[in-house]
Amino acid sequence: MNDSRPVRIGLQLQPQHADYADIRRTVAAAEEAGADVVFNWDHFFPLYGEPDGKHFECWTMLGAWAEATSRVQIGALVTCNSYRNPDLLADMARTVDHISGGRLILGIGSGWFRRDYDEYGYEFGTAGGRLNDLGAALPRIRSRWQRLNPAPTRDIPVLIGGGGEKKTLRYAAEHATIWHGFGDAETVTHKCAVLDGHCRDIGRDPAEIERSAAVEGAPEEVGPGLHDAGVRLFTVGQDGDGPGYDLGLLKEWIAWRDERNG
Repeated sequence: MNDSRPVRIGLQLQPQHADYADIRRTVAAAEEAGADVVFNWDHFFPLYGEPDGKHFECWTMLGAWAEATSRVQIGALVTCNSYRNPDLLADMARTVDHISGGRLILGIGSGWFRRDYDEYGYEFGTAGGRLNDLGAALPRIRSRWQRLNPAPTRDIPVLIGGGGEKKTLRYAAEHATIWHGFGDAETVTHKCAVLDGHCRDIGRDPAEIERSAAVEGAPEEVGPGLHDAGVRLFTVGQDGDGPGYDLGLLKEWIAWRDERNG
């Protein structure tokens, strides 16, 4: 692992149970507070709370965020590969990359939320089939980037989310700039070891892949263990289920980052 990589703090601003004006103000507040990355997610309905509550689409929102921000990186945590043709997604990502001045992270995963599939007319299939589709899409995305005019502003970072050890972590070894996982320090340590093994199998330096994790709770409680496991991008979840957004926990993590990075 590359221990010299600095700590970064992300916010997943979950686009559910809120008006867009509140979401936009919160993106601006997170950038002002010093967050490194602001993510949304790629679903069509809330994942919890009122199942038919307010919800907004992912990529049109990212285009708006690209104009509404100036420093923070933006992306989805994560895009569902099933919902868009890979060549179209590559073009969308390239376009948001340009709009944002080179601040997009392409977060992507195989998809899992059945209601999205059923109500919007996508074939749900099997978990294995969706993973196979993701494996086929990743090289198509990179190939399309090479043929677009204008080209992306830079090598767009690819974040692959998920902990499946046989396929997802192998795809991360082959294609990811960032791997995003879930769980406690012990779980993340194990998953990182599996990812490192896949990297060695294909001759890639594991230190090239930044390790990312979702975090809950105070940074002094969970931060050190995850940091020791190799995590460098810590992402706080935040939804609008209530009167607005409270960025108190995000600010605690930003202060912890600043202390840790010196």
